[in-house]
Amino acid sequence: MPVAARPGTNPLTSAIERGVPLIVLSPHLDDAALSCGALLIHACGRTRVTVVTLFTEAPPPPYTLSARRYLHQVGAADARTLYRQRRAEDRAVLEPMGITCVHAGLTEAQFRLRPHPVARSRWARLLPELAHIYPVYRLNIISGRIAAADAHTLDEAGRLIRRLAGSGPGLALAPLGVGGHVDHVLVRTAAEGIGTGVVYYSDFPYNQRHPADPAFIRRNGLVEARWSRRLDAKAELVRAYRTQAHALFPGGRIPLVPEIFFLPGSLASGGTG
Repeated sequence: MPVAARPGTNPLTSAIERGVPLIVLSPHLDDAALSCGALLIHACGRTRVTVVTLFTEAPPPPYTLSARRYLHQVGAADARTLYRQRRAEDRAVLEPMGITCVHAGLTEAQFRLRPHPVARSRWARLLPELAHIYPVYRLNIISGRIAAADAHTLDEAGRLIRRLAGSGPGLALAPLGVGGHVDHVLVRTAAEGIGTGVVYYSDFPYNQRHPADPAFIRRNGLVEARWSRRLDAKAELVRAYRTQAHALFPGGRIPLVPEIFFLPGSLASGGTG
């Protein structure tokens, strides 16, 4: 069980009020709003906020069956057009708030190809699953395991995150990986590699169905804190991601639940990490 922050205190509030810059590491082009939207609404008028989204691209077809099902679910004809729309949507939501958007340009898991000639073979064109690192959504993408063939993506993400962490003082927020989506776990793993001072956010809405990883929380000595301000405004922020909101929340009802963060002990006891 994670330790809770001291009653009546919220170290995130303290850091924001002191003007500590925030860097939010978002796997996909809606995760920052989904998991940290209420915190971002509060923070953007008080400190510098940057949202860095790592997986912002998709290649041309052929696509796996899982990828085609996703495109059908969100009403998209092809992935490249969808991701152009999603990048524009992300900027349209966050930049008017004064938040800086950085799109890192890595390819999302369900479209990532194997770094091997098989990806260009005739058999792979007939059966795209052969060319993809994570061919099946339920078996691979939400398995919680980074494939050995995906080590280069982890390296790229790690280099990007280390460069951001070394660019000056600030507080980095990374996904906890609740639900086991490999892109979330990959960003968490890369962020863990920079050492202490990272705050992990509980991945919404997946945390409504899945528990957090207790071993990861214990290993990093994390302390739980909750954020309950501006949840109604957050719901409107999430709805502005129109390409995704309907698929995530059929019927349009977005649960107004507190955002959950897991902080390193140094920050929970009053430091900035």
